[in-house]
Amino acid sequence: MLKILFPMFVMLLLPKMTMTFMSHTIMNTFLLLSIFSLTTLSLSPHICISKFLMVDSLSSPLLLLTLWISALMILASYKIIMMKTSPLLFLQLIMILNIILILTFTQPNLLMFYILFEASLIPTLLIILGWGTQPERLQAGMYLMIYTIAASLPLLLSIMMIMSLNMSLFFPLYLWSTPNLTILWWSATILAFLTKMPLYSLHLWLPKAHVEAPVAGSMILAAILLKLGGYGLIRLASLSQSTNNKFMPFLIALTLWGAIITSFICLRQTDLKALIAYSSIGHMGLMTAGVMSNSSWGYEAALIMMIAHGLSSSGLFAIANSMYESSHTRSVFLTKGMQAMFPFMSLLWFLLSIANMAAPPSLNLIAEISLFSSILFTSLFTSIPLFLSSLLAGAYSLFLFTSTQHGHPSIYQTPTFYASSRNMMIAIAHLFPLFIITAKLDISTSWLL
Repeated sequence: MLKILFPMFVMLLLPKMTMTFMSHTIMNTFLLLSIFSLTTLSLSPHICISKFLMVDSLSSPLLLLTLWISALMILASYKIIMMKTSPLLFLQLIMILNIILILTFTQPNLLMFYILFEASLIPTLLIILGWGTQPERLQAGMYLMIYTIAASLPLLLSIMMIMSLNMSLFFPLYLWSTPNLTILWWSATILAFLTKMPLYSLHLWLPKAHVEAPVAGSMILAAILLKLGGYGLIRLASLSQSTNNKFMPFLIALTLWGAIITSFICLRQTDLKALIAYSSIGHMGLMTAGVMSNSSWGYEAALIMMIAHGLSSSGLFAIANSMYESSHTRSVFLTKGMQAMFPFMSLLWFLLSIANMAAPPSLNLIAEISLFSSILFTSLFTSIPLFLSSLLAGAYSLFLFTSTQHGHPSIYQTPTFYASSRNMMIAIAHLFPLFIITAKLDISTSWLL
């Protein structure tokens, strides 16, 4: 895979190639690589490609998601390429970010995983600062860097301590002679991942980053970068089951009530991107609770939720951007009446909205049912917050759909641009795997064998 991506990056340095041809070439290569990556989904649980690369059935679905979303990022950012707003630098940053993410998901060394985990912030920050439209993007970038770097420093200290005690930093972690971790040490280990997802109370950087980022930044942030936290948490969850059990009641309670609070915040949002961003906090909170349940069922459900949320949230950001390009506003009070003019785009909005609320036959439904089962196994008292979070998720998803599709259209909209074939193809490309993977769920469970 890297043998293809590195020559593509070198191709970006050639000055005589047109941006349109270059963007189409990179986008098609990402799509082909994602199709070829389907063959890795049936691999045995652990395949060491080399001393420095490892692919298993936990990382291969996330690799596939990375390549798929990257191609759609370029397609959704077609306006940047056509308007000549530094398109070469933009494509270079996307390529660099893809190489970093691929190396992160295939890294068997914990220290290199930490370095690549932090390196993904640099191209993301440059995309937000370079192609964000509001002056507040500087503040959003500062929040992003301070939160993630400050939370990652304890992880570096924990890695150094693990190295001194075990003399090895290589996955799989169950081969380690792991010491009995203290609560303080374990909290330092997982704090970086909880901030990256993000956990409620550590989430203030996420809405700011989403609102100020261009559509490509929002798509890659919601679909992939948040999943780095979940991926690291699942990888390290087996480090100490006994210490993890001590954290379980506190973290499950915090994530579930955080999901309820962010759902109420979503119902009061007037900005489309802020609403979708806050909904991500609730969904990733459920994923965290599933991992903290310390069961194979919870790990399986967490991976399914990461894939489902990556597709649905990225699709919502892409289709919200298409509405912003036509109306030049993200206010739910000014973007109305699209159902009467373009019923097919309204259908795509509806399908993405019901996927966000975990309605059948979407992959989100399978993820939430599995997560509810694993969380209820820890305590039946979690049934009330689980019920409320599910109910409120349906409420704000319907609010998102009805506020944009019903009512009288605004006179400031240019609906022809909104209903272009490009925007339709982006939405369909998100929906197709979201509903098709439901029939092939063993791709997310084989890594537990």
